[in-house]
Amino acid sequence: MIIVLKPQIAPEEITKFTDHLKADYEVKVNRWDGIHSTVLGLIGDTTKVDIEYIDAQEIVESVKRVQEPYKKANRKFHPENTVIRINDSVSIGDGSLHIMAGPCSVESEEQITGIAKSVQASGATLLRGGAFKPRTSPYAFQGLKAEGLDLLKTARKETGLPIVTEIMRVSHIDMFENVDIIQVGARNMQNFELLKELGKIDKPILLKRGLSATIEEWLMSAEYIMAGGNEKVMLCERGIRTYETYTRNTLDISAIPIVKSLSHLPVIVDPSHASGKSRLVEPLAMAAVAAGADGLIIEVHNDPPHAWSDGAQSLTPKQFDKVAKRVFALKNSL
Repeated sequence: MIIVLKPQIAPEEITKFTDHLKADYEVKVNRWDGIHSTVLGLIGDTTKVDIEYIDAQEIVESVKRVQEPYKKANRKFHPENTVIRINDSVSIGDGSLHIMAGPCSVESEEQITGIAKSVQASGATLLRGGAFKPRTSPYAFQGLKAEGLDLLKTARKETGLPIVTEIMRVSHIDMFENVDIIQVGARNMQNFELLKELGKIDKPILLKRGLSATIEEWLMSAEYIMAGGNEKVMLCERGIRTYETYTRNTLDISAIPIVKSLSHLPVIVDPSHASGKSRLVEPLAMAAVAAGADGLIIEVHNDPPHAWSDGAQSLTPKQFDKVAKRVFALKNSL
């Protein structure tokens, strides 16, 4: 249930009204203070709430029930966009465009630091890289694991770029204490025990859409994290599985404006995993920016033919430089 209060209501009146709602109806109340109004979101069993009584209160502008099962991620509960600040220079969701770039897998210190410096020079503001790698084949390279995390931190020290890397299991959370953004991969989108634990930490989470997940299922996974207390969630569209086999996945461009209308959370797009083909990264990245994405996550490797994983979809630093210039130019023209 959403209650919009009238403008310029005294804070003590709002607090008194909120306490009344909690006591009388045994619901949780999320409060959002906007520029022109205050919105109260009631979460719990609201069937007993008397809408007519609430609507009749002097401080209430309007009241309505919310049908969607996701509440904290719902734009109705939080009308303005959420802005996630990583450091003094990176704010995702504020209308600017940020690119997370780097290799699918961290392979060596020379590799990751070299790529970090090149993508930074081209405009990337975050470094992505896989230390733990979920692979379809049990025989494929599974990542350098803890060593890979250390190498990412070394690259961060060299460049200042915040790091983004994927977590695989609950027991690894302590290892990710010094990671700037924790990525939840498509295969773990509905690993609810992991999501619950990530909800208990104060760290930005990049939540990738599952291979066959509906938009509502995706938002409900974000709700798991937010319900635990961590509201620093970014949603990543990385393509879904369809009957088409030409590309690795099918990038759902329509999901960007749909999610932006339904939720206040930032939307990041991964054109690399969506296509699986390096030559398709640029047009898909351009389409994502035009559709309103807050950021891109792009795979870049210094030697794609010899990459330890996903070389076919990785750009060279030179190719990435070209793509970055084009997407930033497009963003500036919108």
